[in-house]
Amino acid sequence: MNILVTGAAGFIGFHVVQALLRQGYPVVGVDHINSYYDVRLKYARLKETGIAEELLSSVQEVTSSIYPSYRFIKMDMNDRGELQALFQREQFTHVVHLAAQAGVRYSLENPYAYIDANISGFINLLEACRHHPVAHLLYASSSSVYGANRQIPYRETDRTDHPVSLYAATKKANELMAHTYAHLYRIPCTGIRFFTVYGPWGRPDMAPSLFMSAVLKGETIRLFNHGEMERDFTYVDDVVEGLLHILPVAPRGNLPYAVYNMGCSSPVKIRDFLTAIEQITGKKALVEMTGMQPGDVTATFADTTLLQRDFNYHPSTSIQTGLAHFHQWFIDFYRQ
Repeated sequence: MNILVTGAAGFIGFHVVQALLRQGYPVVGVDHINSYYDVRLKYARLKETGIAEELLSSVQEVTSSIYPSYRFIKMDMNDRGELQALFQREQFTHVVHLAAQAGVRYSLENPYAYIDANISGFINLLEACRHHPVAHLLYASSSSVYGANRQIPYRETDRTDHPVSLYAATKKANELMAHTYAHLYRIPCTGIRFFTVYGPWGRPDMAPSLFMSAVLKGETIRLFNHGEMERDFTYVDDVVEGLLHILPVAPRGNLPYAVYNMGCSSPVKIRDFLTAIEQITGKKALVEMTGMQPGDVTATFADTTLLQRDFNYHPSTSIQTGLAHFHQWFIDFYRQ
């Protein structure tokens, strides 16, 4: 496999790149390195894969100092010409598309960022795959596509036509766009609906980082919906293992298209998640209870029957184990 990973400086993308490189695959990583959150974390992730920040200030493409089979290219997915040229030059066989504008609440403040990254960027990628055919396009969707669906656990066959955030709407649009290209051009596409991925190198705008930081600093945490919301927290190593099982196996048949839930199938109340952080850190959280935020849902819960059937997917990392690993990384990285 000759693999392109987009969003290679992002949380999941970084872990996927590392796992592929450790297995000996040639990988090209692409990332725009936008400033949605502190770019120092993104450059620190790249450094772990042998990509030096100082080199990227003067050139667009850097070869890893650790993995000879890895090259990183700083590129905006909206640069159609560069993207097409990259595909023509590299002749990728497999693509893992993880580049996106993330965050539900931020979509209320900056909607155009989601259209640019999640819609325009994705159509540019699909067009590149159309003109330079690949064996498999594996792309990130989200549990947010289930929106106001009240039936849990969420199944891939449930309705996903009532999103409650623009972020969710763009992710549903990605699934529809991929379906269309699979139908018209027979591009094998698999979408993965991620459920609250957490772990070392995680995004600072997500609850695990926000809670960990506040508890360690003695700052107040706002618990939306009075801490009664539930999330299907899924440890990043379990996610990467699942993705690496799926990547070599493209969907077949008249319509080479598939969508899977990828979660732990064990939702946890947010207040219980915070309690677990208190136990691991040995510190008491300062809490302010508040109501629901616009764009939020009360619960997420993945039915992973299809992944279990097709790929024997069984996430094995408990919240306690995952948070312990995350805590150790957090204090090492941020020097708390």
